[in-house]
Amino acid sequence: MESIDDHVVRRLTEWSQGHPAPAQTSPDIDVDSDLLIDYLDAQIQSRHLDFALRWLQTQREGFYTIGSSGHESNAAVALALRPTDPALLHYRSGGFYAARAGQVTGSTPIADVLHSATASRDDPISGGRHKVFGHRALNIIPQTSTIASHLPRAMGMAFALDRAGAASDYPADAVVVCSFGDASANHSTAAGTLNAVGYSAHQRIPVPLLFVCEDNGIGISTRSPHGWVRRMLSALPGVDYAYADGTDPAGLLTTAADLVDQVRTHRRPAVLHLGTVRFMGHAGSDAELAYRTQAEIIADYARDPILATAALLAHRQILSPTETLTRYEHARKQVMEQANLMSGRIERLSDAAAVTAPLTARDVDRVRAAACRGGTERERTFGGRLPESRGPLTLAQTINATLHDALLTWPQAQVFGEDVARKGGVYGATRGLRKVFGARRVFDTLLDEQAILGVALGGALAGTLPIPEIQYLAYLHNAEDQLRGEAASLRFFSNGQYANGMVVRIAGLAYQKGFGGHFHNDNSVAVLRDIPGLALAVASHPATAPDLLRQCLALAEQEGRVCVFLEPIALYHRRDLHVDGDGGWLAGYPTPTQWATTDTALGQVRTVRPGTDLAMVTFGNGLPMSLRVADRLARDQQAGTRVIDLQWLSPLPAASLRAALDGIPRVLVVDETRTSGGVSEAVVAALVDGGFTGAISRVNSVDSYVPLGPAADAVLLGEDDVLAAARALLGRA
Repeated sequence: MESIDDHVVRRLTEWSQGHPAPAQTSPDIDVDSDLLIDYLDAQIQSRHLDFALRWLQTQREGFYTIGSSGHESNAAVALALRPTDPALLHYRSGGFYAARAGQVTGSTPIADVLHSATASRDDPISGGRHKVFGHRALNIIPQTSTIASHLPRAMGMAFALDRAGAASDYPADAVVVCSFGDASANHSTAAGTLNAVGYSAHQRIPVPLLFVCEDNGIGISTRSPHGWVRRMLSALPGVDYAYADGTDPAGLLTTAADLVDQVRTHRRPAVLHLGTVRFMGHAGSDAELAYRTQAEIIADYARDPILATAALLAHRQILSPTETLTRYEHARKQVMEQANLMSGRIERLSDAAAVTAPLTARDVDRVRAAACRGGTERERTFGGRLPESRGPLTLAQTINATLHDALLTWPQAQVFGEDVARKGGVYGATRGLRKVFGARRVFDTLLDEQAILGVALGGALAGTLPIPEIQYLAYLHNAEDQLRGEAASLRFFSNGQYANGMVVRIAGLAYQKGFGGHFHNDNSVAVLRDIPGLALAVASHPATAPDLLRQCLALAEQEGRVCVFLEPIALYHRRDLHVDGDGGWLAGYPTPTQWATTDTALGQVRTVRPGTDLAMVTFGNGLPMSLRVADRLARDQQAGTRVIDLQWLSPLPAASLRAALDGIPRVLVVDETRTSGGVSEAVVAALVDGGFTGAISRVNSVDSYVPLGPAADAVLLGEDDVLAAARALLGRA
């Protein structure tokens, strides 16, 4: 079967010998000659890079063969935009990358792509970690997505551009572009994002976002139903739509330019539905003949965007077919020369530069000073009644006060989520914020966790400090890949050139007396602990919650960390510890001048109660249980029990924990999460790995969903369970 490369050479040769080139699709549309030549050169460069990547694979030098052949018409989108417009690209965006690089002096797109696909340390964006289209100087943000998981970030970035103001590095009239495939358009992530964009546009909220759906009619081997993608995209409420054919270069270049200008001017989202074709299968390992006939494959050759551009150039006497063929062969030589030079000489990444390192010291003094400078503004923020003068506060009240201080301290900070603004949160933790700081900084979102996290992902790139709220821990599982595959991976796959620091507040864990069942009593944090680089803190007591939250905010702002701040619902409004009225779960709020001195060292455990016979290591709801059990052990067994609050579940503060256990002969890990996949597994492993020689035991909740009502007590860790485990460890059962 004739290859697509041989087909292009043959057709250009035939045209140069007098055979007629295909007629123009849009003969009346005038397009600048230089623009057409730039368009052709970008397409040709991209095509030959695809050939080179497959050759490198045969040499065992290349590790990625998903190509852009047939999709090179996306170069027209790059030429319609400015290099300062942020781009989040589909993996078949080689034409776009070449065209964008051609707009920036000194760019080296051929070397960039070759280094990326060969896992070279010299890859300009990921440093050899992954094949991605990305470059800081080209404002192309790397995406490892294959199924549209980057769309929420693009939406969030466009939403934030007009809100970030001076905090943004992008021009005031910048446009965000996001490309994806027709098969990915059916993914729930894409559907949710398109809905969220339309939802915003319906309210006349500026969202300068251009979606580009590159429709080649097939997802790996599964065909998109004829007409489905057009019907779906053209009917989106609040989102403008235009179709362009990749084999109509004049029409495509004009449509792309008009649509970009429309989005830039009116700050309103639009979709460019770009008709493309896919050559050489899905990837190098794809046996296309297993699901397509040879006749079908060859028939697509007539839709080659490169030949369409060459035909237009010939008809308009800008470049003859011979001149185009010369450019085609010159590009082949140029690309293969660089590929050959790299073959056998590539220095590959050998140390993955893991992002699971311990948390480093933050500049808390600077944060404290910023709040102190607030002076009368801070008094005005709290309505003349500062939280430190209000007496002992609950956990929810201290979190609320800390959020007020945070929005005052960080002008770029934003709080958003379901019901956080007017209502002030389901549990009152954000009450009053919108009234003080306004709807641009504290706002309600639609009911879609993927969209909420997308606003955070994009907003961080645009210059804001996002503080999104996920209403319940169970709701996070609807969108957890936005943290795993997008948020926490950005620093890793951009070699530290991009970061999207944020603090995701989540109300969660169990012990709400059976209320709401498992969807409101979720005790699973395993998915969060399994994400490299993510910092997970648990606020257990109002005395420590403010410092923990400020530390997370400082990590997000100064280090670009993705932080999750887990707030135990059952402890939000708790006031007492042992008996009604004892006020044992209340605490005063420190003044800004005390923040640095009361601040617990970052990434450290906290010893809450001293003791020498036994140590209980715990967090969240386990902390008040452990303290009550320790009191009973002291009274009934004359045993001194040390109680340690982990505070950080990821990265686990192993060194700090081992130091806090100095001199302790027995350790009981009190873990409210499940036996399998719970936190205690990691704690026990850390102690064993660290050489702890004492006795170790753990007590957990049951491997079960949390049922409704009193049945919840049958599966959740109880105080009697903790007491029994402690007595057994002491040998006094």
